[in-house]
Amino acid sequence: MSENTGGADEARTEGAADAQATVGGSPAKPNPAGDPPARPHQAGGRHTDAAGPPPGGQFRAAPPSPWQVQQRSATPSWATLVRPAEAAPIRTATLVAVLASGLATALLLGDGMGPGLLLAVVPAVVAAYVAAREARRGARPWTVAWVIGCIALLAVPALRDSAWPATLAILSAVLLGALALHGSRTWPGVLLSPLGFLDAAVSGVAWLLTGLRSRGGGSKDRWLPVAKATVVAAVLLLLFGALFASADAAFADLLGDLMPDVSVEDGPIRFMLFLLGTVLALAAARTAAAPLRWDRIKVAPGKPRSRVEWALPLVVLNLLFAGFNAVQLAVLFGGYDKVLKSTDLNYAEYAREGFWQLLWATLLTLAVIALALRWAPRSGPGDRRFVRIVLGVLCALTLVVVASALRRMDLYVEAYGLTRLRVSVAAMELWLGVVIVLIMAAGLFGGRWPARAFAGSAAAAVLAFGLLSPDGMVAERNVARFEDDAKIDLSYFQSLSADAVPGLDRLPEPQRSCALRGINDELAKAGDVPWYAMSWGEYRARQILRERPVTASYEVCSRLGAFGSRVEY
Repeated sequence: MSENTGGADEARTEGAADAQATVGGSPAKPNPAGDPPARPHQAGGRHTDAAGPPPGGQFRAAPPSPWQVQQRSATPSWATLVRPAEAAPIRTATLVAVLASGLATALLLGDGMGPGLLLAVVPAVVAAYVAAREARRGARPWTVAWVIGCIALLAVPALRDSAWPATLAILSAVLLGALALHGSRTWPGVLLSPLGFLDAAVSGVAWLLTGLRSRGGGSKDRWLPVAKATVVAAVLLLLFGALFASADAAFADLLGDLMPDVSVEDGPIRFMLFLLGTVLALAAARTAAAPLRWDRIKVAPGKPRSRVEWALPLVVLNLLFAGFNAVQLAVLFGGYDKVLKSTDLNYAEYAREGFWQLLWATLLTLAVIALALRWAPRSGPGDRRFVRIVLGVLCALTLVVVASALRRMDLYVEAYGLTRLRVSVAAMELWLGVVIVLIMAAGLFGGRWPARAFAGSAAAAVLAFGLLSPDGMVAERNVARFEDDAKIDLSYFQSLSADAVPGLDRLPEPQRSCALRGINDELAKAGDVPWYAMSWGEYRARQILRERPVTASYEVCSRLGAFGSRVEY
């Protein structure tokens, strides 16, 4: 990797100027008359001639000092390049927002994910915004898009009960939050921005302590009234809240539902959550005040190859793709019966085996394209046009492979139904198709947007994946299949989340009760869940099961195969 050394060059220039202005360790005196400076004595006490060179006919340059040698040979590391600027002192509003985020994390996330996660993140967003304004950092269109996407992704745990789409959404929200705070636009910046939170978490603590020390002395007149008012407000809320709760049972129930239930036994966990929320919010604010400059890291391009050396493997690969796609089109128009008869495969085996190979082929094609771009010939416009044509053909042929893979998965789902794994890999294959389209657009239009566009497409795919509710899709598709051919796998539904309840509720009895038994037992085991830890999907499931409880017995469900073991593939 090659790195931007502009800042280091400026430092060396300034150091050289200072060294030239210093003689014998003391600053040189200015000469207002403009006379030539006195020359130093030579060895042996002889003076040089003021009007001409010394004996020998040439000036002898003084040997460089060790400091100058070190400055000339030193090259800044990547850590020096990305080092952030000095952050402005933390403001009181930022400090209050950070503490509010830590308190919300301790109170709202101790019982699980849900709307509480989004409520705990909002103060952290406010802290980052105030810190960015103090550092005079303005919001650009990409920054606004990242912030909106981050908040939308954090809403997925509040809407869906399933853990795996929520986990993907939280990880994607971390990526978008890092991009919003760092303002990265290059590939190194997009990939390394989340690592900036680790550095900011350490430096942010020192930033916080410095700010607290600066407020501990002569600034008591500013923060002491705020602290007193906060304590008085808390005492009044507790006092009158207790009185009103004891005076009216309905108000007591409402207050009990709204307020978190904190016990002494939960104290250590709540304290750890408070520290975690505070540190994360502080890291976000510190990054907003002085972000790491990941975009200063430059990736050196590979050595360009000749046209023949570069293009021959790709042309052969294009021919192979073209032949495969021709066979796929022939099978599509000629029907599958002839293919199944000639290959001795059944309907599902043909679809299942082909999909996984095509998925790997798509992933390997992306790797081939990345390596080809690194070593592509680039001596002139002709080479660039040649690269666009060869890689454009490869991308177009890969899109046909993506379509063929999705068609095979559709055939497999028609034969055996939809599962979590099948919907996940199909969604991944569809996103890979979007990535290939973005690569083709980057080849046509260029610009500095591809890295951010790829990150945005990944976040959008995760957001759509979560909002569409994979467990709900699995339930809806399998119920529709049952209505067509009366085939259903009740054992698979026992592991689904509460998001599947509305779809499974359409089944007739006793299949409905047997399909919902596993979900019903999990919700009953969880007991009463506070509103801030309950997703909308879980709320709907509890409401449906309360109105129409599970009625089929264990024996009936066992005869229907609801408790059999199965392997998902």
